[in-house]
Amino acid sequence: MPPNPPDVVLWSIPAFVLLTVVEMVGHRIHPDEDAAGYEAKDAATSIGMGLGSLVVDALWKIPIVAVYTAVYELTPLRVPVLWWTIPLMLLAQDFLYYWQHRGHHVIRILWACHVVHHSSRKFNLSTALRQPWTNVTGWPFYLPMIALGVHPAVVAFCHSVNLVYQFWIHTERIDKLPRPFEYVLNTPSHHRVHHASQGGYLDRNFGGILIVWDRAFGSWTGETERPVYGLTKNIETYNPLRVATHEYAAIARDLRAAHGWRERAGRVFRGPGWQPEARTTAPHDQTAPEPAA
Repeated sequence: MPPNPPDVVLWSIPAFVLLTVVEMVGHRIHPDEDAAGYEAKDAATSIGMGLGSLVVDALWKIPIVAVYTAVYELTPLRVPVLWWTIPLMLLAQDFLYYWQHRGHHVIRILWACHVVHHSSRKFNLSTALRQPWTNVTGWPFYLPMIALGVHPAVVAFCHSVNLVYQFWIHTERIDKLPRPFEYVLNTPSHHRVHHASQGGYLDRNFGGILIVWDRAFGSWTGETERPVYGLTKNIETYNPLRVATHEYAAIARDLRAAHGWRERAGRVFRGPGWQPEARTTAPHDQTAPEPAA
């Protein structure tokens, strides 16, 4: 692999567009009354969020690359890029992605970034493109790979492969796959559960490429009832800027109204639905007073 491996996400954009159009036309020709389907404004917002994330991510990468490079230069370890090490690095990145994804569901300040991806009440290939504009919260989870001697460019390559894989699982047009695939891989069925807002489906199926991490760490749930997509308290906007920032605004409001530093810390670092004991109203609300593989 060259020192600067290709950005798999950028190379995949034409395929993303083509497959999204094909799925959209398919919903028009053969609609499924039980499926969430497409809505023009919703799809436009998702695509706009995806395009915006490409621009914003380019800016976030500057400080992140600087930190990764510093850690890589400090460690004496080096992992060579060989035919047999690449699968191992992809496996390691997928394991760390699981914990990054899980963390972004259970810590509110991280959820404020990730909630963007869950804000659509539709579930289709355009939903995969609904990406946050504050991706600066994910990089610390991959520092172990850098510290073990994996080149930062290779970590970025593995992350891109993981994201590209997840594109196709954002669909209702594919039913459950044969059992061996469902047991090992993250599939549309598993990911429909992840995007659902029902209580039994909340905070489940965090895997990227593999679902085995969820099975191993107790966060897997199979698809039984039809998912209801979106947030436990949905946002009523298609404005990309508001979609990108609404949970940060909610945190700011809660901090202004908080009584004491303990409550302020809870509003930021506890779960998205956390409430002070005397004011607890619901066991888990993904969006707190304002609105997750």
